[in-house]
Amino acid sequence: TMSHMKKYVYNFSSSNSEGGVLNNDLLGGKGANLGEMSAIGLPIPPGFTITTEVCSYFFQNDKQYPETLKDEILLSIKSVEQDIKKYFGNNTNPLLFSIRSGAPISMPGMMDSILNLGLNDKTVIGLGDISNDRRFALDSYRRFIQMYGNVVLGIEHEKFEDDIDSRKRSENKILDIEFDEEDLDWIIDAFKDTIERFSGAEFPQDPRIQLWNSISAVFKSWMNPRAIAYRKIKNIPNTLGTGVTIQSMVYGNLNNNSATGIAFTRNPSTGANKIFGEYLVNAQGEDVVAGIRTPFPINKNEHSNDNSLEEIMPEMYTELKALSTRLENHYRDMQDIEFTIENKKLYLLQTRNAQRSAQADVKIAVDLVNESLISEEEALLRVNPSSLEALLHPVLAPNSKKEFFSKGLNASPGAASGVICFSIAEVEAVSETGGKSILIREETSPEDIQGMFISSGLVTIKGGMTSHAAVVARGMGRPCIVGAGKLFIDQEKKTVSNKKIVLKSGDLITIDGFSGEIYLGKLETADPELSNDYLTIMNWADKYRNLQIRSNAETVTDISKALSFGAEGVGLCRTEHMFFEDERIIFIREMIMSDTKQGREIALKKLLNFQRDDFIEIFRLLKEKPITIRLLDLPMHEFLPNSHIEIKEVANALNVGESYAKEKVHQLQESNPMLGHRGVRMAITYPEIYEMQVRAIFEAVVYVKRNNKLKISPEIMIPLVSNSMEIKLVKRLVQRIRNRIEIELGEKINFTLGTMIELPSAAVRGKEISKEVSFFSFGTNDLTQTVLGLSRDDSSKFLNQYVEKKLFEKDPFVSIDIESVGKIVEIGTINGRQGNNSLKIGICGEHGADPESINFFEILGIDYISCSPYKIPLARLAAAQASILLDRK
Repeated sequence: TMSHMKKYVYNFSSSNSEGGVLNNDLLGGKGANLGEMSAIGLPIPPGFTITTEVCSYFFQNDKQYPETLKDEILLSIKSVEQDIKKYFGNNTNPLLFSIRSGAPISMPGMMDSILNLGLNDKTVIGLGDISNDRRFALDSYRRFIQMYGNVVLGIEHEKFEDDIDSRKRSENKILDIEFDEEDLDWIIDAFKDTIERFSGAEFPQDPRIQLWNSISAVFKSWMNPRAIAYRKIKNIPNTLGTGVTIQSMVYGNLNNNSATGIAFTRNPSTGANKIFGEYLVNAQGEDVVAGIRTPFPINKNEHSNDNSLEEIMPEMYTELKALSTRLENHYRDMQDIEFTIENKKLYLLQTRNAQRSAQADVKIAVDLVNESLISEEEALLRVNPSSLEALLHPVLAPNSKKEFFSKGLNASPGAASGVICFSIAEVEAVSETGGKSILIREETSPEDIQGMFISSGLVTIKGGMTSHAAVVARGMGRPCIVGAGKLFIDQEKKTVSNKKIVLKSGDLITIDGFSGEIYLGKLETADPELSNDYLTIMNWADKYRNLQIRSNAETVTDISKALSFGAEGVGLCRTEHMFFEDERIIFIREMIMSDTKQGREIALKKLLNFQRDDFIEIFRLLKEKPITIRLLDLPMHEFLPNSHIEIKEVANALNVGESYAKEKVHQLQESNPMLGHRGVRMAITYPEIYEMQVRAIFEAVVYVKRNNKLKISPEIMIPLVSNSMEIKLVKRLVQRIRNRIEIELGEKINFTLGTMIELPSAAVRGKEISKEVSFFSFGTNDLTQTVLGLSRDDSSKFLNQYVEKKLFEKDPFVSIDIESVGKIVEIGTINGRQGNNSLKIGICGEHGADPESINFFEILGIDYISCSPYKIPLARLAAAQASILLDRK
């Protein structure tokens, strides 16, 4: 049968790499890159990769394997043995393996690895003989037992650390390096006891059993809680699966001419074009990544301590730099490399496109274009739109009064204030009350991923710039300081001190990820200076995009912000938001609760002055850029008085008794305000409300024409329309007011009329409606509620489960549900253009700033999108990406 032909294992070595440029989805990033690097002749220890298909098979078949897998693996082991002339399980010349995961999308630190596999009581003697170093062999063995115990048998890391600590105490030693052969023998025995005690079985001596159990453990780690949490945060599907790479060991812990490290081909925090990273002499990779020992820099003068690779092993440094350039030229992107030096020979263990901060993302994209490695289009497609949002995040205000607490390494940029938390439980408690927190840890383990995501920033006492915490924080855009070694945490008392000041859980601090400094209390922040690289990316984006970008804004502050971020006008000015200020809300309440038209008009006159002044200010600010003004779309209940004091206030204003006012509030209460008496429905019952608003707009137009020489032609938008009769009615009202004002003031007034499509019926009847108007703007938030029958506020309770169970790919309020809500937008667009071929079409829901939704709008040929001010840069870039991708199709 065909299934027997399926290949589950691919080899890589300098002499034989299968499959040429290999497929990422099949082999995972690590496996594919190892195959590719071997093929271009880089120094890679040989090995083989089990495909991601085996991972899916494993989880679908009760943790069993395809029957042909075993033979394929045995053949691959033979091929490695022939290649390096060492033999798996052989007592005199043993071949050892590392077993590591590799998913199609990089998930740093989320899954497990095992090193030195193949050691047992006999092979450890052989390893000591061929390396002429018994101490090294024992050191490798105790590391293997600990990793096997932790990863395969699920025994906590601490249990093994306790064994190590008790030996240190009894022998009066401080560092692992001080252990001699006798100590290591003792620790190996202690580890074996620990395994037997906590797992109920002996540590297995048979290398094949070790191998199969380790492969299963790595596959199982694909579904561990931290990996699932990470994928949820990063929107990575659970179905991808991980590959498992089995690679012959090279030893960074062989002697003092050996080392292990991580290098980025550029600086992942700033993007500077200089190799950046850390290493440890006489160590293995886990020591660096886990952040348990604080490593040394690769470059001279990178941190304060100077045992840099550049000084200690200059030839290795030069070779690493040369390899770094070769890798960048090959992959045309910044790489994150793991390397090992075994007795003055440099090996690469993996490479991948590096995670980087928002600053670095933008700078590197622009630099690579200037270095002629990629095109402008390629650069635009590479920058993550959410990076731009992160770039706009606040920095510490230059003049803020700082009280210094401590300093560490600036691992991920940004400034954040919050209360100190020492555990994820604390972070979650703070976030439930809407507070901001800073997580402080000895070192972070990948289990902390959820806490890192909901906290505002992160500090670790141990660990370096390439530790798991640093890499993940940069990828998430959270400020992060690592290696703050002058601080001392007392877990019992929940305090952290710098030897002088003691802070406790719940105290406020501020961290500055740009400088690595920690300050007491909450500090002022300011908007960042935007870099030239950012401006370059924005100019390129504007060159390639088709969609116009406007902003949802109604206050002078928001509109100025939006214009400074490059908005081309206002796509949604929600007039009811202008009424929320204290002095105005009372007039709105008077108006709603008044029984007579006359009573309403008194209240409206007061509101007219506010609205006119608002529009004058806004028109001046926009200087003839377009603005879409939505007439009142009032969910009535939001304005009703609630408290005893508010009711009393309104009763006085209306000159009625309190109990009468209470009764009136009761009458006006709605059980489902979202589908209630709002939008155009108010204009049917209380036309005087819209008359007041339209008058305010037109009087403001005349005012700025006379006083500021600005010709404003406002776009007036009618909300919640379901058929063309409603439009005709409001249209007559608007024209009547315009004619009246033109006569009163003797000035011509231009405006266009449009409608907001937020009900399926309006989209379906788009053809008749569009004959009456100049533009449609889709309110995709309400449209999502009305098409899917979901209330935005109530559905948050169960939507998460919908996404987890894959009933929705994504939360439909975050990314438009293309098959349903998207279909209605498409129908409305087609129908609208049939009725009126010069109809302008926009989007003003929150989906206007979601890159996937923007792709869809670009395909539909929508004219503009409108989103909140801080999202404008993101939307400009996403629109350029959408247009480039559409051209490529």
